[in-house]
Amino acid sequence: MESCPRIKNILLLDSEGKRVAVKYYTDDWPTHAAKLGFEKSVFTKTQKTNARSEAEIAMFDSCIVVYKFIQDLHFFVTGGDEENELILATVLQGFFDAVGLLLRNNVDKRTALENLDMILLCLDEIVDGGIILETEGSVIAGKVATSGGLDGATSLSEQTISQALATAREHLARSLLK
Repeated sequence: MESCPRIKNILLLDSEGKRVAVKYYTDDWPTHAAKLGFEKSVFTKTQKTNARSEAEIAMFDSCIVVYKFIQDLHFFVTGGDEENELILATVLQGFFDAVGLLLRNNVDKRTALENLDMILLCLDEIVDGGIILETEGSVIAGKVATSGGLDGATSLSEQTISQALATAREHLARSLLK
């Protein structure tokens, strides 16, 4: 049975491996200490790579992690070992592009922390409960910038569950067909 691609977490860490913004969508890391341990492990194993122009892919603890760095920020998207790396990389690029647009290409730790609310809204626009909603950076940034998350005339919170799922499926299908 085919299932929808699922994201385990999205991490934004600084150049020392400290949290800037993180969001976990599974119980794979049940405690705060387990989450910090995973973040430290991922950071330690990737810090020597040069993932500046293209996203890199690595396996950790039966997870696929795609990552990319800019300035003093390290972006990571984690999925299960059965997930498609291209889909994970598309999610990563969408997050990366949206943050770049929202921070007006001034992407560094200080600016990210000053605009943490927008970065956290980005995460909410990209993935909900592990399900990918949107991967197009300009669309994500647009929704965050208007802060209403408006899709046409109604916001997602005003839609029924089936309408919201249909919208999410449509966005995913559109982004995968590009």
